[in-house]
Amino acid sequence: MTRTSAARAIALTIFGLTVVQLAVATFVPGLDQFEGKAFGARLIGYPAIMLIVPAVYWVWARRKSPMPETPWAAYAFVWASFLIDVTGNTLDLYDTVVWWDDANHFVNWFLLSAGVGLIISQSSQLPPWTLGWLTVGIGAILAITWELGEWYTFIRHGTELDTAYEDTLLDELLGTLGAALAGMWMTVRRRDEIRRAA
Repeated sequence: MTRTSAARAIALTIFGLTVVQLAVATFVPGLDQFEGKAFGARLIGYPAIMLIVPAVYWVWARRKSPMPETPWAAYAFVWASFLIDVTGNTLDLYDTVVWWDDANHFVNWFLLSAGVGLIISQSSQLPPWTLGWLTVGIGAILAITWELGEWYTFIRHGTELDTAYEDTLLDELLGTLGAALAGMWMTVRRRDEIRRAA
């Protein structure tokens, strides 16, 4: 099995496991860990968001000749963040492990930003620091966008409104730190690529 086919198998497995858990959360009654967490909307929203990445890449790549190789490893990184979130709900970790939500914001934003960084690095020849900062910036914007979505979906009419401000700021900070770690990795990775090519 080649690296590309292994990355494709991993990415598609991640996607499938995410969708299966979303379907269970939506259609199997009596599972308390999914109550009040908008899993019907997530069943539609998560796969749609996950597929935006390959759709945008395909639109960009089809104009190239020859068409670049599909970045399955990057898709696996991006999609893994959704799998971790859904699995955390399936195992009821958000309600039973105090640090789970905070760890998720850091780790998932590292994965998400690393995936975006891998796509950018495959589709451009940006200098190392430019690639790193672009990865951090996109990750930070996505962290802010996610928190806005969380506020609109769960918080504005929920029971967590009193603590929402501090939680939102901490989540944005942790997400940005995860993106910063991904940006550092992209910087070092691009620098190594340049050295090997020299």
